[in-house]
Amino acid sequence: MNAASLSGIAAVAPAVAMLAAFACAIGGGYLLVKRRQWLKGVLMLVMAAVLVGNVLIWTM
Repeated sequence: MNAASLSGIAAVAPAVAMLAAFACAIGGGYLLVKRRQWLKGVLMLVMAAVLVGNVLIWTM
């Protein structure tokens, strides 16, 4: 199955996941740079990487 065969909400899910991944990466980076809550920052960066990995799997 490729991205062209997706329909409905399945076609929108990768785009929403990528927006969420960018938001998590920016938020996690902000927390790390400002030295506020480094553990939450690292977890947000890990979550962003997992979301990007999921999108790569979905679009194969």
